[in-house]
Amino acid sequence: MRRIIIAVLVALAAASPSAGTGQPIMVGAVYPTGGSQGPGGTEEFRGVSLAAEYANQSGGVQGRPILLRLEPANVWDAAPGAVERLVQDGVRLVVGSYGSTISRPAAATASRLGALFWETGAVGDFGMDTAAGTRVFRFAPTGEVLGRAAVAFVRDELSPHLARTAPLRYSVAYVDDVYGRAVGRGALNEIRESRLPLAAALPYDLRRTHYVELARSIAEARTDVLVVASYLADAVALREAVLGARVPLVANIGTSSSYCMPAFGQLLGARAVGLFASDKPDSDALSTSGLSPDAAQALRWVRAEYRRRYGEAASAAALSGFAGGLGLFQHVLSRARDLSPEEVARAARDVHLPVGTLPNGSGLQFAPPGRPDAGANLAAVNVIWEWIGPGTRAVVWPPAFATHPIVFP
Repeated sequence: MRRIIIAVLVALAAASPSAGTGQPIMVGAVYPTGGSQGPGGTEEFRGVSLAAEYANQSGGVQGRPILLRLEPANVWDAAPGAVERLVQDGVRLVVGSYGSTISRPAAATASRLGALFWETGAVGDFGMDTAAGTRVFRFAPTGEVLGRAAVAFVRDELSPHLARTAPLRYSVAYVDDVYGRAVGRGALNEIRESRLPLAAALPYDLRRTHYVELARSIAEARTDVLVVASYLADAVALREAVLGARVPLVANIGTSSSYCMPAFGQLLGARAVGLFASDKPDSDALSTSGLSPDAAQALRWVRAEYRRRYGEAASAAALSGFAGGLGLFQHVLSRARDLSPEEVARAARDVHLPVGTLPNGSGLQFAPPGRPDAGANLAAVNVIWEWIGPGTRAVVWPPAFATHPIVFP
């Protein structure tokens, strides 16, 4: 009953008089709406729902309105069943899923059942079998990209401004799961390929780690730059342990799911100031100077509409859902000759949109089948955040999307 009620409400919200009278296009949605990932999953689903509404205001897809059917999946082992229920009811286009641990089994199940899966926000490693499929597409930047960007930012933008004679030593601490390993691998690959000194690679078990001991390992490695891939609670605990151990870091940069989140700054206050994050932008902390006119218009619309409906700014998850949804609804489905997963996949691979075409700054260009990053969006945009004051963060890089200059250590 809950699924039916949600589907009806979303259908009413998504449909509009402008969408024409054609038969609706039903798109499945698999997101967490409860549990530890529920807040972010709910925000991302709201973004996708607004994308459907925005597309419907312009006539939908060739006069056919887009309707969403939500199948909640709050934990990883609920994802396969959610996708199976959609496919059993004839829904063969599925969007999802915010969290990497949920997205991976959702994508694998959709691929196995012949459906198309369009990931709007998760960044973790899907694994070779799924990534090599021809009907799995990832709109957001991957964890590999976020990890590489974190290291590249410190190397190219911070290091030249530091009065250091010896090369900076990099350590990478990452939660040992599909999300953390993807980010950690990207950071480590960038360090090695750049021939930067690697102080330590420190994977950790979320359930067993003693953060005081982890901070001691960071200190003993003589770490100058600490790259962290974590969730919120462990990120805060590690930051407090590093401060308690008086580790003399030159720079500390995290990634999504922690350092970029408003709650991170709220919990740490002044102890977060000067930290950086490599992640996706949210709606209010994004300059429109790097956007196309259509993308800027869409960003202004979602900024106003999200705040009107939910009383807050559209988060990074919400904006990623909105931009990713528009990428599918307006730029891919409109190019497909029919709505079979195979034809939509062909249209997705044929679309090449430059950076700045979509309202979060991204474009669309998917890596072809056969590559390790098959289905990844090569035109996805990530930004660098900095906590510039207690409870205050800003996008500081790249210049096209920055709203504040870098505050150098």
